[in-house]
Amino acid sequence: MQFIIKNISLRTTKPIEIIDITAEAMAAVAASGLQNGQLTIMSRHTTAYIAINEREESLLDDMETFLKRFVPKDGNYGHNITSVDGRDNAHSHLLGLFMNASATVPVSEGKLLLGQWQSLFFIELDGPRDRRNVLLQISGI
Repeated sequence: MQFIIKNISLRTTKPIEIIDITAEAMAAVAASGLQNGQLTIMSRHTTAYIAINEREESLLDDMETFLKRFVPKDGNYGHNITSVDGRDNAHSHLLGLFMNASATVPVSEGKLLLGQWQSLFFIELDGPRDRRNVLLQISGI
C-alpha cells in the first residue's frame, strides 16, 4: 500500500463561496499512478469545509443563499467579541457544525468513483481569503 499527499491551494473572493475542486482531485489521483484505493480530501481550516454534491449553477446559488440565511453573519455571537484574529466569524464556525471537514472517495482503475451527479466542493465560510489549503491523501495500490 502506498500513501501520497498532495495539496490544493485556493484563493477565495467572497464571504461564502462554493468552489468545485473535482478536476484537481481527479488530476491528483491520475498523477499518483495508484489504481485501487481511496482519496481522502480534507479542509485544513475551521471555517471552510468539504462537501460532495451536485454541480448545477442554480443549486449552487441556492446553497449559498441557504447558508447565509441559516446562520446570519450579524447575529449576536460571543466569539465576535473575543475573536482571536479580529474577524467577526462566529457564524462561519457555527455553520461548520453542520458540515464535514473531509470526505473519502473510493478509487478504482485509477479513477474516482463519484456518482453521475457528484462533484467535490471546497466551501468557504469566512472569505475572502488569500490562501486556503485542501489536503489530498491518496492511498492504495
